[in-house]
Amino acid sequence: MNVTRKQERLLKRALAEWEQEGALSADEHQRLAGSLKRVAMDWQRLSRYAFWTALACVIIAFGSLFADSELMERIIAFFSFSSVARIGLPAVLALVFYLWGFSRQRRETQWHYSTEAILFLGVLFTAIALWQLGERLDNGSGHIAPLFLAGCAVYGLVGFFGRSGLVWLFFLLSLGNWFGAETGYMSGWGAYWLGMNYPVRFIFFGGALLALCWLLRTMLIKRNLYTTSKAMGLTYLFVALWIMSIFGNYDIDNWYGVTRAALLPWALLFAVAAIVCIYISLKTDDGMLRGFGLTFLAINLYTRYFEYFWDGMNKVIFFLILAASLAVIGRYAERIWHASKP
Repeated sequence: MNVTRKQERLLKRALAEWEQEGALSADEHQRLAGSLKRVAMDWQRLSRYAFWTALACVIIAFGSLFADSELMERIIAFFSFSSVARIGLPAVLALVFYLWGFSRQRRETQWHYSTEAILFLGVLFTAIALWQLGERLDNGSGHIAPLFLAGCAVYGLVGFFGRSGLVWLFFLLSLGNWFGAETGYMSGWGAYWLGMNYPVRFIFFGGALLALCWLLRTMLIKRNLYTTSKAMGLTYLFVALWIMSIFGNYDIDNWYGVTRAALLPWALLFAVAAIVCIYISLKTDDGMLRGFGLTFLAINLYTRYFEYFWDGMNKVIFFLILAASLAVIGRYAERIWHASKP
């Protein structure tokens, strides 16, 4: 059995514990441990990182293209004879990449990351086609949400049927952009919609996305989309909570007169959400929840430090208090851990 260095350590530790507990004999332990073959290089991870880097380079290349005003003028002049060509050409290229990716997926299932890269190029040209379509249909109303919704439809279908987590990621990003643009348009681009500013809206948006992810988890797991969906739901939720802990449900003009005490409930809500996330992760051994909970709990603590104690408390004292409190929690967890051991 080919395993990575990390997998080999984990499996050998498990085999040793099973032997100590009497579940395995010494001969069985030796036979199973001997069947492990450590691979010198994790080629799967290298392949993933290489394609991610290649796609990042493509994005940088397109960004550089749009930043080059002289080259952009030449391209626009070349297509100035027809606005339909500016929309149709990237749309056709997107369709070609989608069909190529689906065909490759059916014929050569082992080439996962290269297929995702091909589908991503379709995403890129779809975005260009929608951008040009928006330029063509612009009437000055500022209602751009339908374009994001069209992108959602395309990326959602391609990501779902193509089992592509990368394309599904862009579907969820477009969905968030659509929600923000639509609620902004409905509020007349004011600070509030139904009494909520943008961060409050995205707290509910992230929560709804997580709820749907949980309800549809069986289907999403079968399509290899569950992890991406859960990660994006947590990202929307915690980033919105972090912003709320700083600005509250206030617009910028009123925020300057808000006291720190008025923002404290939002900071406490942010902390409670992170702690609940960590608690669930300890119960379910969910690494993603643990990572989000610990990361945003740390962000909350540092944010509160800069808000409340940066000018008034010595930095050494603050971090010593923080270290002592975390040590108490760690000691309590250590007692529970030892008490649960046979």
